[in-house]
Amino acid sequence: MLKFTPILLAILYALAMYRFSVWRTSRELDERSTELADARLKRLTDRMAAALDLPRIKVHIYEIDPVNGLAAPDGRIFITRGFYRKYQSGEVSAEELASVIAHELGHVALGHSRRRMIDFSGQNALRAALAMVLGRILPGIGIWIANMLTTLLAARLSRSDEYEADAYAAALLTKAGIGTGPQKSLFTKLEALTQSRAGVVPAWLMSHPKTQERIAALEALEHRWQG
Repeated sequence: MLKFTPILLAILYALAMYRFSVWRTSRELDERSTELADARLKRLTDRMAAALDLPRIKVHIYEIDPVNGLAAPDGRIFITRGFYRKYQSGEVSAEELASVIAHELGHVALGHSRRRMIDFSGQNALRAALAMVLGRILPGIGIWIANMLTTLLAARLSRSDEYEADAYAAALLTKAGIGTGPQKSLFTKLEALTQSRAGVVPAWLMSHPKTQERIAALEALEHRWQG
């Protein structure tokens, strides 16, 4: 029984972390967000809503400075205040920001946002379990190896989700008559907008695919649709 104790502890830890993470995330978003009210963006989101046969698409502004969009586990869509400022200053067009909303809708529709919360908890539990086991076998470096393995797993899962959400957004934007042009043009701006150091971090450790790979995937989709 004792040899299974680390596994049981890891499972209990994962459940506790999942519950806590959902509660903490929801509370943070509730306290630091307001509904987006922008007439031009609403016209675009209304077109996407019509394409999805929905009455409306509700978007919130998350009051933080980093440039990002996110989908909460409860299905809500958020654009950060930093991203919205880029739009207000003209660095990002309304259509490009709409492509971000479409991408986050993809995460919700494909179940990524809820699964990511579970994955995050599971990865923490896996990290803890591996650290217990490897720490005994390889004192000193076991914890480092456990961290590396779980980081690699998380990055791979996240990149797969991004490609899927990109494809969903491309289909939605095309159906809504907006097209994939804004989606691709935004990709070319993202590294500068987020001050990314993508050239420093190996592609297989990044949570998002490289810009050119994302654009190439969209162009492959377009070619298939046209064929």
